[in-house]
Amino acid sequence: MIYEKDGHVARITMNRPEVLNAMDLRMHEELAEVWDDFESDDELWVAVLSGAGTRAFSVGQDLKELAARVREGTAGVATFGSRGRPGWPRLTERFELSKPVVAKVQGYAMGGGFELALACDLLIASDDAVFALPEAKLGLMAGAGGVFRLTRQLPWKTALGHLLTGRPMTARRAHELGLVNETVPAAELDACVEGWVADILRCAPLSVRAIKEAATASAAMPLPAAFVTRYVWEERRMHSKDAIEGPLAFIEKREPGWQAS
Repeated sequence: MIYEKDGHVARITMNRPEVLNAMDLRMHEELAEVWDDFESDDELWVAVLSGAGTRAFSVGQDLKELAARVREGTAGVATFGSRGRPGWPRLTERFELSKPVVAKVQGYAMGGGFELALACDLLIASDDAVFALPEAKLGLMAGAGGVFRLTRQLPWKTALGHLLTGRPMTARRAHELGLVNETVPAAELDACVEGWVADILRCAPLSVRAIKEAATASAAMPLPAAFVTRYVWEERRMHSKDAIEGPLAFIEKREPGWQAS
């Protein structure tokens, strides 16, 4: 992994381009440390997750490593989630992660790589990106949330069509279906992502976290219940200095100075 802090932005790069950023056990361990640090660092407000090189975001689990562990008898039996395995909890199971994560996808996002992108809050893709969950073809399960998230983020039959066949999805189709926020030519991907990041950073960080928390937590709630539920980050935002700073800055016609407090 490459982990860089750029002002309020965490830049996180899966750095195994020679194997299309396939995720081995070491990568999962390093990613867990990165997510812990990102969430705990008060100066970091948003993360951008990408894959090194131009060929792939990530093609998912390193199957060569898996095959070696199968031969050694150390692979064990895996199903949904990563509890008890290196890197737990992985991003796909960090349901309480408060800060937004933007996936920057170029090339292949397959299997666990696609599941990782699905777990991000925004997904920006180059027009050459390809998404797929081919686990059924391999006798495996999209157990890092692919089965659950794809059926929530796409129409039911569309999601099942891809899950049951492993058929790939183009970036254009993913955008049409609302799975991707924006698609652009590969040469424009960096600038496009930076535009989204800049827009997030213009917003009050506590408002961003409160919105993410409330939207996520209430997704399966009846509407009346959603209104009366108490949300941790909304409680913090409501009583924060930034809740005063925003309206004052607007009236005084100046840029707000967010403190995240």
